[in-house]
Amino acid sequence: MTAVEQTRHLATAIPGPKSSALIDRKAAAVSRGVGTTMPVYAARAGGGIVEDVDGNRLIDLGSGIAVTTIGNAAPRVAAAVAAQAREFTHTCFMVTPYEQYVDVCEHLNRLTPGTGEKRSALFNTGSEAVENAIKIARSYTRKQAVVAFDHAYHGRTNLTMALTAKSMPYKNGFGPFAPEIYRAPLSYPFRDAEFGKELATDGELAARRAISVIDKQVGADNLAAVIIEPIQGEGGFIVPAPGFLATLLAWCRDNNVVFIADEVQTGFARTGAMFACEHEGIEPDLIVTAKGIAGGLPLSAVTGRADIMDAPHVSGLGGTYGGNPVACAAALATIETIESDGLVARAAAIETLMKDRLHRLQADDDRIGDVRGRGAMIAVELVKPGGIEPDAELTKALCAAAHSQGVIVLSCGTYGNVLRFLPPLAISDELLNEGLDVLAAALKELA
Repeated sequence: MTAVEQTRHLATAIPGPKSSALIDRKAAAVSRGVGTTMPVYAARAGGGIVEDVDGNRLIDLGSGIAVTTIGNAAPRVAAAVAAQAREFTHTCFMVTPYEQYVDVCEHLNRLTPGTGEKRSALFNTGSEAVENAIKIARSYTRKQAVVAFDHAYHGRTNLTMALTAKSMPYKNGFGPFAPEIYRAPLSYPFRDAEFGKELATDGELAARRAISVIDKQVGADNLAAVIIEPIQGEGGFIVPAPGFLATLLAWCRDNNVVFIADEVQTGFARTGAMFACEHEGIEPDLIVTAKGIAGGLPLSAVTGRADIMDAPHVSGLGGTYGGNPVACAAALATIETIESDGLVARAAAIETLMKDRLHRLQADDDRIGDVRGRGAMIAVELVKPGGIEPDAELTKALCAAAHSQGVIVLSCGTYGNVLRFLPPLAISDELLNEGLDVLAAALKELA
């Protein structure tokens, strides 16, 4: 396959005629419950570009929601997938197992935070891995309750919808949800500042607030697990104040509560570390991974302390497709690419470039309330001038303007007012700067 040219190019209006025809076909064939962000249909992708069926080349600042971290159709991944598909595509690991599954688990046990003995289990999606992490925690502690946090997103299955905070579009009309799920306040520095500088900057203080709620509403004697995203994803790329995660973890350890880090969006070099927990120096009991794990193929995992991971009875964990051999081959190639090509350092370099540019924009525009994130996981929170009131309409208009100019950007946040950037680590500085140029111009036009 010829490499995708690494330039932005608009051959037609967005959407073009072929994409428009596919939009009509989708409306007639696909459930309307399946929404799309961009009004284009992809034909090819690679590096920092997605090319649509009309020949438009778009700058990719979304990576398929943090999945194609190493770049789309990355050469090692494409070769590994083709080679494995020629050998066999499925046997079911629970029937006739294969080495690739074991290889991936060995790498996960090596790479994830923590120096003790670890085990892993493989699944298909982030939601599925989260559900299994909860099963494992309940099996280990013989307790039932689970605490998640304000603004959290953990998936779209019944249990993970219960863990997810935002109603629309994830939960509205789909209940009742799984029981024994409780919610505690997160450290959200930008908005906690409304209640005082100390709460916004002191993660230990914010953690004590959360622990007080947990003690009163749940009680440690009933609590199997606390699950948290080290940096929240759909909730708005919220980075807790320093000390928040460590204080929570210490409390969990003191109370026989399993601490689960949901690194589905933050894992595999995305934040300028292999895993976001490393920024805070914490070692979770269980860590959930997916998205960037396999270069675009469906794979997820739960990794953690051996005594916890081995708590479920034999055959209590599994699934027909979990750890599919083709996806495992892709994961092994993805890990090789991250380590061989220095992509952790590349994510850190992207952070420096993006934050420098976005902070300069912020200095001249009080609609940019906050710039935050780590590595190639950066966000701006948009507000109404002169305050912190969320501006979802501006966010929506800015996304639409960027899309029309051939730049893929995503929004998120409980209030719908956060622009999130998840560029592939294979993107060039030139494309990244051009994408930010487009956004800056659109923001100026929307003044």
